[in-house]
Amino acid sequence: MDYIELSVPVTGSEQAEIVTAMLSDLPFEAFEEQDGYLKAYIPEPMYDEACRTAAAAALASVGVSSSEERRIARSNWNASWESDFTPVEIGGHHPVRIRAAHHAPAPDGVTDIVVAPRMSFGTGHHTTTSMMVRRITEMGVEGLHGLDMGCGTGILSLTAVKFGAAAMTAVDIDEWACDSCRDSAALNGAEGRIETICGSAGSIEGRQFDFILANIGRNIVVEMMPALAAALTPGGQCVVSGFLAEDAAAVETAAAAAGLEREMVEACDGWAMVACRRTRRERRP
Repeated sequence: MDYIELSVPVTGSEQAEIVTAMLSDLPFEAFEEQDGYLKAYIPEPMYDEACRTAAAAALASVGVSSSEERRIARSNWNASWESDFTPVEIGGHHPVRIRAAHHAPAPDGVTDIVVAPRMSFGTGHHTTTSMMVRRITEMGVEGLHGLDMGCGTGILSLTAVKFGAAAMTAVDIDEWACDSCRDSAALNGAEGRIETICGSAGSIEGRQFDFILANIGRNIVVEMMPALAAALTPGGQCVVSGFLAEDAAAVETAAAAAGLEREMVEACDGWAMVACRRTRRERRP
């Protein structure tokens, strides 16, 4: 399967992030800002006339009137990504370094995470990923079983495992993302602790998790919230991101309707992360 690269002219990082948020509601799977352009990638079969029209409308709504399209063969992706990728340093009380296999390991005192993307979103450069990683390092996941919904390259699952999670279930609808997550798990020696499932929210029906992570955009988070809440054990925490700060209220409303109570909201560079906890118990007939 080949991809379409949509190059959108942007005036800076702020506009690039807004455009990313707008296009994330469509089946675009990866984004990068480069030389005055935001480049968005989507599987060619999904970029039909309806999607093209919706993308144009989304861009027009934020003042962008032109863009360029280019077809990219799948075989060219990994080489292109590796040549451009630079390690990501995420600070905080427990610093993390996200890198490719050919980069030098992280120094002592910094948690080292190696990723191997296959045209899948998740290199750690995006603000929302950094917020999620920092949250994982501080939330106390030791010995717990977590869910990484929309796993991409598996960064969130790998972070959780490296900070003591007993096991992670990583789910994504994209086969390339699932392959990438498995490859990344192998690079970090975590194959036995990360179960990767190619599917949607329906693939976790009937299962329970001690905590849930999702960095996948407002519309999808809101739509999935009842399923995520149902999969969370009492007292478990659900941490979600991938949306603009102005959309946090809508996410909080969806979480409350699903029986989750807000714990905190964090905003950075115009993006937001919401953490909720399941404290209500089901009513018995």
